Amino acid sequence: MGDHGKAKSDISFAGTFASSAFATCFAELCTIPLDTAKVRLQLQKKAVSGDGVALPKYRGLLGTVGTIAREEGLTALWKGIVPGLHRQCLFGGLRIGLYEPVKTFYVGKDHIGDVPLSKKILAALTTGAVAITVANPTDLVKVRLQAEGKLPPGVPRRYSGAVNAYSTIVRQEGVTALWTGLGPNIARNAIINAAELASYDQVKETVLKIPGFTDNIFTHLLAGLGAGFFAVCIGSPVDVVKSRMMGDSAYKSTLDCFVKTLKNDVSLFS
Repeated sequence: MGDHGKAKSDISFAGTFASSAFATCFAELCTIPLDTAKVRLQLQKKAVSGDGVALPKYRGLLGTVGTIAREEGLTALWKGIVPGLHRQCLFGGLRIGLYEPVKTFYVGKDHIGDVPLSKKILAALTTGAVAITVANPTDLVKVRLQAEGKLPPGVPRRYSGAVNAYSTIVRQEGVTALWTGLGPNIARNAIINAAELASYDQVKETVLKIPGFTDNIFTHLLAGLGAGFFAVCIGSPVDVVKSRMMGDSAYKSTLDCFVKTLKNDVSLFS
């Protein structure tokens, strides 16, 4: 019985990891144009004309998508898709695949009944931190590739592709450079995970109090949309700092990046 249970657990983790990785990779393929636009907006700094008027190159999410497509071609919107898929395989697979085993570890294998919300949040924070630590190099390369805009004729690209970016960063900046921005990356993930978990049940509970609503798929969809909205709003400032640290080596630390961004650009919600 013990061996059978262990085998079942192994298969369950492998199956969960594979299905999670596949689902997150599919989502990455569909959403990376918006993600590329988001990174460009986050990395955009104030451009000032001769008369002192701010002239941002990118305006709004859809406007940025249009500008990139017009100036660089549609394929530019999928810059970073290779490391993006690397990231989703590692981060998505580990974060979701490890969640049940870690949650069981925290409550004990003999636990009976509902798992306390505090334990769920703790498990989500743990798996998220482990997953993002493993996947940070892929996130770094993804942001670096997405950040590279249209270059003048004759100017070579910084990286020829994802694999070249990994090797170039290691060669020029050292192995530890692959974990640039890990602090805000973990913080972002922790904030978003906690906000999603905490707000999902609360939104669902509120929706169910409205006459005519029952505990069905539509209610769960509304709860998921609400939880996602709150999580993104709360995590956006840290996400901007993460992208800026990964895309620009001018910052000394997370705090330095946060203060300079707030002082110079006031764009923590880009």
